[in-house]
Amino acid sequence: MKADEKATYGEELKEEIKRLKKEKGAVILAHYYQQGDIQDLADFIGDSLALAQIARTLKEDVIVLCGVHFMGETAKILCPEKTVLVPDENAGCSLADSCQADDFAKFIKDHPDHTVLSYVNTSAAVKALTDIVVTSSNALSIVNKLPEDAKIIFGPDRNLGGYINRITGRDMLLWNGACHVHEQFSVEKLIELKKANPDAEVLAHPECKKVVLMLADVVGSTAKLLKYSQESDCKKFIVATESGILHEMRKSCPDKEFIPLPPTDSTCGCNDCSYMKLNTLEKLRDCLKNGYPAIEVDAETASKAVKPIERMLEMSK
Repeated sequence: MKADEKATYGEELKEEIKRLKKEKGAVILAHYYQQGDIQDLADFIGDSLALAQIARTLKEDVIVLCGVHFMGETAKILCPEKTVLVPDENAGCSLADSCQADDFAKFIKDHPDHTVLSYVNTSAAVKALTDIVVTSSNALSIVNKLPEDAKIIFGPDRNLGGYINRITGRDMLLWNGACHVHEQFSVEKLIELKKANPDAEVLAHPECKKVVLMLADVVGSTAKLLKYSQESDCKKFIVATESGILHEMRKSCPDKEFIPLPPTDSTCGCNDCSYMKLNTLEKLRDCLKNGYPAIEVDAETASKAVKPIERMLEMSK
Protein backbone atom coordinates (compact mmCIF):
# COMPACT_ATOMS: atom_id res chain seq x y z
CA MET A 1 0.00 0.00 0.00
CA LYS A 2 1.40 3.39 -1.03
CA ALA A 3 1.92 6.12 1.56
CA ASP A 4 -1.05 8.21 0.41
CA GLU A 5 -3.30 5.15 0.24
CA LYS A 6 -2.17 4.11 3.72
CA ALA A 7 -2.94 7.56 5.08
CA THR A 8 -6.40 7.56 3.50
CA TYR A 9 -7.10 4.07 4.84
CA GLY A 10 -5.99 5.15 8.30
CA GLU A 11 -8.33 8.14 8.34
CA GLU A 12 -11.24 6.04 7.07
CA LEU A 13 -10.53 3.47 9.78
CA LYS A 14 -10.54 6.13 12.49
CA GLU A 15 -13.86 7.50 11.25
CA GLU A 16 -15.33 3.99 11.24
CA ILE A 17 -14.19 3.47 14.85
CA LYS A 18 -15.80 6.76 15.89
CA ARG A 19 -19.04 5.76 14.16
CA LEU A 20 -19.10 2.30 15.73
CA LYS A 21 -18.32 3.72 19.16
CA LYS A 22 -21.33 6.02 18.90
CA GLU A 23 -23.61 3.27 17.55
CA LYS A 24 -22.64 0.82 20.28
CA GLY A 25 -22.77 3.35 23.12
CA ALA A 26 -19.15 2.54 23.93
CA VAL A 27 -16.30 4.37 25.62
CA ILE A 28 -12.63 3.75 24.80
CA LEU A 29 -9.99 3.66 27.53
CA ALA A 30 -6.32 3.45 26.54
CA HIS A 31 -3.13 2.98 28.50
CA TYR A 32 -0.20 5.30 27.86
CA TYR A 33 1.71 2.37 26.36
CA GLN A 34 -0.68 2.01 23.41
CA GLN A 35 0.29 3.19 19.95
CA GLY A 36 -0.31 6.90 19.35
CA ASP A 37 -3.27 6.49 16.99
CA ILE A 38 -5.17 4.53 19.63
CA GLN A 39 -4.34 7.04 22.35
CA ASP A 40 -5.62 9.87 20.11
CA LEU A 41 -8.92 8.02 19.53
CA ALA A 42 -9.50 7.17 23.18
CA ASP A 43 -11.99 9.01 25.36
CA PHE A 44 -9.64 8.58 28.31
CA ILE A 45 -5.94 7.75 28.55
CA GLY A 46 -4.04 6.99 31.71
CA ASP A 47 -1.97 4.60 33.77
CA SER A 48 -3.41 1.55 35.53
CA LEU A 49 -4.65 3.50 38.56
CA ALA A 50 -6.34 6.20 36.50
CA LEU A 51 -8.04 3.67 34.21
CA ALA A 52 -9.41 1.76 37.22
CA GLN A 53 -10.67 4.98 38.78
CA ILE A 54 -12.27 6.08 35.51
CA ALA A 55 -13.89 2.72 34.76
CA ARG A 56 -15.85 2.85 38.01
CA THR A 57 -17.45 6.18 37.06
CA LEU A 58 -18.53 5.46 33.49
CA LYS A 59 -22.16 5.58 32.38
CA GLU A 60 -21.68 3.80 29.05
CA ASP A 61 -22.72 0.14 28.82
CA VAL A 62 -19.69 -0.91 26.76
CA ILE A 63 -16.07 -0.31 27.79
CA VAL A 64 -13.29 -0.97 25.30
CA LEU A 65 -10.03 -1.33 27.22
CA CYS A 66 -7.01 -0.80 25.01
CA GLY A 67 -4.23 -2.20 27.14
CA VAL A 68 -3.50 -5.72 28.30
CA HIS A 69 -5.68 -8.50 29.67
CA PHE A 70 -5.36 -7.78 33.40
CA MET A 71 -6.57 -4.21 32.78
CA GLY A 72 -9.69 -5.55 31.10
CA GLU A 73 -10.21 -7.91 34.05
CA THR A 74 -9.88 -5.02 36.51
CA ALA A 75 -12.49 -3.01 34.61
CA LYS A 76 -14.85 -6.01 34.52
CA ILE A 77 -14.41 -6.68 38.24
CA LEU A 78 -15.25 -3.05 39.02
CA CYS A 79 -18.09 -2.92 36.47
CA PRO A 80 -19.61 -6.44 36.38
CA GLU A 81 -22.82 -5.23 34.77
CA LYS A 82 -21.01 -3.72 31.79
CA THR A 83 -19.57 -5.31 28.67
CA VAL A 84 -15.79 -4.99 28.68
CA LEU A 85 -14.07 -5.55 25.35
CA VAL A 86 -10.37 -5.82 24.52
CA PRO A 87 -9.03 -5.49 20.96
CA ASP A 88 -6.76 -8.55 21.31
CA GLU A 89 -7.36 -11.25 23.91
CA ASN A 90 -3.74 -12.39 23.53
CA ALA A 91 -2.45 -9.08 24.88
CA GLY A 92 -1.12 -10.50 28.12
CA CYS A 93 1.59 -9.37 30.54
CA SER A 94 4.94 -10.97 31.28
CA LEU A 95 4.79 -9.71 34.86
CA ALA A 96 1.35 -11.20 35.45
CA ASP A 97 2.52 -14.44 33.84
CA SER A 98 5.43 -14.61 36.29
CA CYS A 99 2.99 -15.04 39.18
CA GLN A 100 0.54 -17.90 38.79
CA ALA A 101 -2.28 -18.09 41.33
CA ASP A 102 -1.52 -21.63 42.57
CA ASP A 103 2.14 -20.78 43.15
CA PHE A 104 1.30 -17.49 44.85
CA ALA A 105 -1.25 -19.20 47.11
CA LYS A 106 1.45 -21.63 48.27
CA PHE A 107 3.87 -18.74 48.84
CA ILE A 108 1.28 -16.99 51.02
CA LYS A 109 0.57 -20.21 52.94
CA ASP A 110 4.29 -20.67 53.58
CA HIS A 111 4.48 -17.17 55.07
CA PRO A 112 1.46 -16.76 57.36
CA ASP A 113 0.52 -13.56 59.21
CA HIS A 114 1.61 -11.35 56.31
CA THR A 115 -0.43 -8.60 54.68
CA VAL A 116 -0.48 -9.41 50.97
CA LEU A 117 0.06 -6.55 48.52
CA SER A 118 -0.26 -7.41 44.84
CA TYR A 119 0.70 -5.15 42.01
CA VAL A 120 -2.19 -4.46 39.64
CA ASN A 121 -0.21 -6.31 36.93
CA THR A 122 -1.67 -9.64 38.05
CA SER A 123 -4.53 -11.92 37.10
CA ALA A 124 -7.94 -11.73 38.75
CA ALA A 125 -7.13 -15.04 40.48
CA VAL A 126 -4.04 -13.52 42.12
CA LYS A 127 -5.95 -10.41 43.12
CA ALA A 128 -8.48 -12.71 44.82
CA LEU A 129 -5.65 -13.90 47.11
CA THR A 130 -4.64 -10.34 47.97
CA ASP A 131 -5.37 -7.92 50.82
CA ILE A 132 -4.59 -4.72 48.91
CA VAL A 133 -3.92 -4.16 45.21
CA VAL A 134 -1.38 -1.44 44.39
CA THR A 135 -0.11 0.35 41.29
CA SER A 136 3.15 2.11 40.63
CA SER A 137 1.33 5.38 41.34
CA ASN A 138 0.17 4.48 44.83
CA ALA A 139 2.29 1.55 46.08
CA LEU A 140 4.66 3.71 48.12
CA SER A 141 1.90 5.73 49.79
CA ILE A 142 -0.13 2.59 50.59
CA VAL A 143 2.89 0.85 52.14
CA ASN A 144 3.53 3.97 54.22
CA LYS A 145 -0.05 3.78 55.56
CA LEU A 146 0.53 0.28 56.96
CA PRO A 147 2.01 -0.19 60.47
CA GLU A 148 5.80 0.00 60.54
CA ASP A 149 6.03 -3.46 62.05
CA ALA A 150 3.62 -5.04 59.56
CA LYS A 151 4.83 -8.20 57.84
CA ILE A 152 4.20 -7.71 54.14
CA ILE A 153 4.31 -9.91 51.07
CA PHE A 154 4.77 -7.86 47.90
CA GLY A 155 4.24 -9.44 44.51
CA PRO A 156 5.00 -9.94 41.77
CA ASP A 157 7.47 -7.21 40.77
CA ARG A 158 10.76 -7.56 42.64
CA ASN A 159 12.11 -4.29 41.24
CA LEU A 160 9.17 -2.17 42.39
CA GLY A 161 9.11 -3.99 45.73
CA GLY A 162 12.86 -3.56 46.16
CA TYR A 163 12.58 0.15 45.37
CA ILE A 164 9.89 0.57 48.03
CA ASN A 165 11.97 -1.38 50.55
CA ARG A 166 14.93 0.96 49.96
CA ILE A 167 12.82 4.11 50.20
CA THR A 168 10.89 3.09 53.31
CA GLY A 169 13.43 0.93 55.13
CA ARG A 170 10.91 -1.91 55.10
CA ASP A 171 11.76 -5.56 54.66
CA MET A 172 8.84 -6.70 52.56
CA LEU A 173 9.00 -10.29 51.34
CA LEU A 174 9.24 -10.06 47.55
CA TRP A 175 7.90 -12.40 44.89
CA ASN A 176 10.55 -12.99 42.24
CA GLY A 177 8.81 -11.57 39.17
CA ALA A 178 9.63 -8.80 36.69
CA CYS A 179 8.41 -6.99 33.58
CA HIS A 180 10.29 -8.07 30.46
CA VAL A 181 10.32 -4.51 29.12
CA HIS A 182 11.72 -2.78 32.19
CA GLU A 183 14.20 -5.59 32.90
CA GLN A 184 15.79 -5.14 29.47
CA PHE A 185 16.92 -1.53 29.66
CA SER A 186 20.63 -1.18 28.95
CA VAL A 187 22.69 0.33 31.75
CA GLU A 188 25.62 0.80 29.37
CA LYS A 189 23.47 2.71 26.87
CA LEU A 190 22.03 4.82 29.69
CA ILE A 191 25.53 5.83 30.76
CA GLU A 192 26.41 6.63 27.14
CA LEU A 193 23.25 8.72 26.70
CA LYS A 194 23.92 10.63 29.93
CA LYS A 195 27.45 11.46 28.74
CA ALA A 196 26.20 12.52 25.31
CA ASN A 197 23.34 14.56 26.80
CA PRO A 198 24.61 16.14 30.04
CA ASP A 199 21.69 18.58 30.00
CA ALA A 200 19.10 15.76 30.06
CA GLU A 201 17.26 14.38 33.07
CA VAL A 202 16.62 10.65 33.37
CA LEU A 203 13.03 9.56 34.02
CA ALA A 204 12.62 5.94 35.10
CA HIS A 205 9.74 3.66 36.02
CA PRO A 206 10.21 1.78 39.34
CA GLU A 207 9.85 -1.55 37.52
CA CYS A 208 13.38 -0.93 36.20
CA LYS A 209 16.40 -2.65 37.71
CA LYS A 210 18.05 -1.06 40.75
CA VAL A 211 21.08 0.19 38.85
CA VAL A 212 18.88 2.06 36.34
CA LEU A 213 16.90 3.65 39.18
CA MET A 214 20.14 4.73 40.87
CA LEU A 215 21.10 6.61 37.70
CA ALA A 216 17.70 8.27 37.37
CA ASP A 217 16.80 11.83 38.35
CA VAL A 218 13.10 11.02 38.76
CA VAL A 219 11.50 7.65 39.54
CA GLY A 220 7.77 7.20 39.21
CA SER A 221 4.73 5.79 37.46
CA THR A 222 3.96 6.69 33.86
CA ALA A 223 1.55 9.35 35.09
CA LYS A 224 4.15 10.85 37.44
CA LEU A 225 6.85 10.87 34.76
CA LEU A 226 4.47 12.52 32.28
CA LYS A 227 3.45 15.18 34.78
CA TYR A 228 7.06 15.87 35.73
CA SER A 229 8.09 16.28 32.09
CA GLN A 230 5.27 18.78 31.60
CA GLU A 231 6.09 20.85 34.68
CA SER A 232 9.89 20.71 34.65
CA ASP A 233 12.02 23.54 33.25
CA CYS A 234 14.32 20.90 31.77
CA LYS A 235 14.13 20.68 27.97
CA LYS A 236 15.57 17.20 27.44
CA PHE A 237 14.76 13.84 28.99
CA ILE A 238 16.06 10.28 28.73
CA VAL A 239 13.02 8.05 29.31
CA ALA A 240 13.33 4.57 30.84
CA THR A 241 9.86 3.12 30.45
CA GLU A 242 7.77 1.62 27.65
CA SER A 243 8.04 3.82 24.58
CA GLY A 244 4.30 4.41 24.21
CA ILE A 245 4.48 7.19 26.83
CA LEU A 246 6.64 9.22 24.44
CA HIS A 247 3.58 9.96 22.31
CA GLU A 248 1.81 11.90 25.04
CA MET A 249 5.06 13.46 26.28
CA ARG A 250 5.88 14.82 22.83
CA LYS A 251 2.28 15.81 22.18
CA SER A 252 1.97 17.80 25.40
CA CYS A 253 5.54 19.20 25.31
CA PRO A 254 6.42 19.85 21.66
CA ASP A 255 9.26 22.16 22.67
CA LYS A 256 11.06 19.42 24.62
CA GLU A 257 13.17 16.46 23.52
CA PHE A 258 12.47 12.92 24.72
CA ILE A 259 15.08 10.22 24.17
CA PRO A 260 13.96 6.60 24.70
CA LEU A 261 16.40 4.36 26.56
CA PRO A 262 17.04 1.29 24.39
CA PRO A 263 17.03 -2.30 25.62
CA THR A 264 20.27 -4.23 25.84
CA ASP A 265 19.74 -6.49 22.82
CA SER A 266 18.45 -4.05 20.25
CA THR A 267 19.65 -1.90 17.39
CA CYS A 268 16.56 0.32 17.54
CA GLY A 269 16.01 3.21 19.92
CA CYS A 270 12.83 2.05 21.63
CA ASN A 271 11.79 -0.58 24.13
CA ASP A 272 8.26 -1.71 23.23
CA CYS A 273 5.92 -4.04 25.09
CA SER A 274 5.05 -6.67 22.49
CA TYR A 275 1.77 -7.37 24.31
CA MET A 276 0.63 -3.75 24.37
CA LYS A 277 1.45 -3.38 20.71
CA LEU A 278 -0.79 -6.32 19.75
CA ASN A 279 -3.67 -3.85 19.83
CA THR A 280 -4.17 -2.13 16.48
CA LEU A 281 -6.74 0.17 14.91
CA GLU A 282 -8.09 -2.75 12.89
CA LYS A 283 -8.57 -4.87 16.00
CA LEU A 284 -10.18 -1.94 17.81
CA ARG A 285 -12.61 -1.56 14.90
CA ASP A 286 -13.36 -5.27 14.83
CA CYS A 287 -14.03 -5.62 18.56
CA LEU A 288 -16.47 -2.71 18.41
CA LYS A 289 -18.18 -4.22 15.37
CA ASN A 290 -18.38 -7.78 16.70
CA GLY A 291 -18.62 -7.29 20.47
CA TYR A 292 -15.67 -9.65 20.88
CA PRO A 293 -13.30 -10.45 22.59
CA ALA A 294 -15.24 -9.79 25.79
CA ILE A 295 -13.70 -10.16 29.24
CA GLU A 296 -15.40 -12.49 31.70
CA VAL A 297 -14.42 -13.12 35.33
CA ASP A 298 -16.23 -15.85 37.24
CA ALA A 299 -18.45 -14.55 40.03
CA GLU A 300 -16.56 -16.16 42.92
CA THR A 301 -13.18 -14.82 41.80
CA ALA A 302 -14.63 -11.39 41.07
CA SER A 303 -16.32 -11.16 44.50
CA LYS A 304 -12.94 -11.82 46.17
CA ALA A 305 -10.84 -9.71 43.81
CA VAL A 306 -13.00 -6.60 44.03
CA LYS A 307 -12.30 -6.16 47.75
CA PRO A 308 -8.54 -5.48 47.50
CA ILE A 309 -9.13 -3.29 44.43
CA GLU A 310 -11.75 -1.25 46.28
CA ARG A 311 -9.43 -1.01 49.27
CA MET A 312 -6.72 0.36 46.97
CA LEU A 313 -9.06 2.96 45.52
CA GLU A 314 -10.19 4.00 48.98
CA MET A 315 -6.61 4.31 50.25
CA SER A 316 -5.67 6.33 47.14
CA LYS A 317 -8.13 9.14 47.81
